[in-house]
Amino acid sequence: MNIAYPLSITDEGLVATTGYSQHIEQLIEQVLFTMPGERVNLPDFGTGITQLIFSPGNSEMVSATQFLIQGALQQWLGNLIQVQAVQVIAVDSTLNVTIQYIVKQTKQPRVASFTR
Repeated sequence: MNIAYPLSITDEGLVATTGYSQHIEQLIEQVLFTMPGERVNLPDFGTGITQLIFSPGNSEMVSATQFLIQGALQQWLGNLIQVQAVQVIAVDSTLNVTIQYIVKQTKQPRVASFTR
């Protein structure tokens, strides 16, 4: 069962579900925007990149953020996806993250973009 994120209830009173590809994208979003320590049973889960939204967008920070994201995705979703590329663009108070990956089960390349 692929539970939809964010958690919601259908009109029938059931937990909302989603398709496999969308579920993978939602898992990526959870890894990206969860702060380490936010999950009690998984204190190392997440990246903490939301703290970088107001940091200077120099090339060193962008490179470090890309490595941080790629490492976290490999650690937490490495059994589901193979990350091909990570692009991070910080403009003013907006962070744009684009992930190119292959879904291991279907062998399909996908691209997911997130903005905060």
